[in-house]
Amino acid sequence: MSGIEPDMEDLFQEKKRVRNPLVPLGALATAGVLTAGLISFRRGNSQLGQVLMRARVVVQGATVALMVGTAYYYGDNPWQK
Repeated sequence: MSGIEPDMEDLFQEKKRVRNPLVPLGALATAGVLTAGLISFRRGNSQLGQVLMRARVVVQGATVALMVGTAYYYGDNPWQK
């Protein structure tokens, strides 16, 4: 599809990508807590594993909240002009 007309490309404006540096940190923290929880389950410490899995849910929720908050803050509102 190399036959796209030049004025058609004007319709697709580049949006500025916003990167929140806390999101990758949250993803790494989630992966770390998940790994620690799985290791503790494998070693037979199920009580610690349960605590770590609950902590993973909290960290993962915070990461998703950061992503949604960043998208909301920097996103365009189509109802406002």
